Amino acid sequence: MDETAVLGELEALAHGLGVEIRYEIMEGETSFSPGGMCILRGKRIIFINERSATSDRVKTMVKALKSFDLTGVYLRPALRDLMDDSHEI
Repeated sequence: MDETAVLGELEALAHGLGVEIRYEIMEGETSFSPGGMCILRGKRIIFINERSATSDRVKTMVKALKSFDLTGVYLRPALRDLMDDSHEI
């Protein structure tokens, strides 16, 4: 599965978990940050730097979504492997 397809699957997973995703240009940063998850007004939001490469976007999504209990959620085997192996990302 290519990175763009993986990113699409991760976005669908996030939406299914009720997590909003925002692609934003992160201005004023002193060092590059691909993004991350935060809670804003009680809602979980994953911010992704619009300037980041697809591979960095995937890493950001995996890191954020790993905090959820996904044991009862169906994931394609390749995506499940990626989530399980994310310590290597």
